[in-house]
Amino acid sequence: MGQKINPIGFRLALNRNWASKWYANSKNFPGMLLEDIRVREYLKKKLAHAAVSKVIIERPAKNARITVHSARPGVVIGKKGEDIESLKSELQRMLGVPVHVNIEEVRKPETDAQLIADSISQQLQKRIMFRRAMKRAITNAMRLGAQGIKIASSGRLNGIEIARYEWYREGRVPLHTLRADIDYGVSEAKTSYGVIGIKVWVFKGEIMQKSEQPAAAVAAALAVAGKPEAPAPEAPAADKTKKPRAKRAPGKPGAKNASTRKA
Repeated sequence: MGQKINPIGFRLALNRNWASKWYANSKNFPGMLLEDIRVREYLKKKLAHAAVSKVIIERPAKNARITVHSARPGVVIGKKGEDIESLKSELQRMLGVPVHVNIEEVRKPETDAQLIADSISQQLQKRIMFRRAMKRAITNAMRLGAQGIKIASSGRLNGIEIARYEWYREGRVPLHTLRADIDYGVSEAKTSYGVIGIKVWVFKGEIMQKSEQPAAAVAAALAVAGKPEAPAPEAPAADKTKKPRAKRAPGKPGAKNASTRKA
């Protein structure tokens, strides 16, 4: 099951949240969903060089709040905020309601799955060898703290006529473990010899509940809190009332003691 489903959708009820946060009845739902899809396609095309990781869309009471997670916030904002104002007016025209646009910076783009996939697709479009691009991305992600990463590419790799599927993995990527924090991204490289798809899975550690904390972690937390440990049992003291036993003088082998010889 973990191999055949989107890792983010698989964990939505547990430790991941939705990218679109709003409620609608059955009559309004299709139109609002189509608006979200068009907004994301527009932002992806408009901010192609701004390294956009994800777009969060919220709709509180006849308003819209759009949060853009980008590794290059300066490109989105533009000189003196001109670009973001034109972006806001265009989004208001598309949605038909007042729009507030927020920009959040992605601190580590090397460990963001969507940004890794987009970076590899841009390199493939510049005719860089796919193996070199994949291995470089894996090295950078592991160096910056990822516990595991898997990258898969499929299509006419290196322009060969027969399409194939190749993947590389380093570390561990537990897709079946629901508490594992796995980031997932997909991108397409539109090359002159066809479309190449790239998928990226990044394992960033396990999200543990308070009731699931391992015993070692609990003991370490108690030690940090300054809880006194139980004293070690003392060794029993030696009994000084008993006198040491006198050693018997060794006799010559084959000879008898003097007392035995006199008797």
